[in-house]
Amino acid sequence: MNAQSELGHGHSIAAWTAVTIILVAFTIGTVAFWFEIVWLVWASAALALAGWIAGGVMAKAGYGAGGQRSTAKAHS
Repeated sequence: MNAQSELGHGHSIAAWTAVTIILVAFTIGTVAFWFEIVWLVWASAALALAGWIAGGVMAKAGYGAGGQRSTAKAHS
């Protein structure tokens, strides 16, 4: 695959939104696990799942790599 046909994996609003939500969820979950706050561990797992779903919904709405609402960026 050459640079012209590359889709720009990860360079989209949908990808950045999903990754940000999931990273926040894992951070909260790690701290909650450390302090043995069981309900918050499960809540952070649900938030991570919500981040994954949000990324998929945004990609389907055109904000994913190559979507009609995203702009292609050249790789350097």
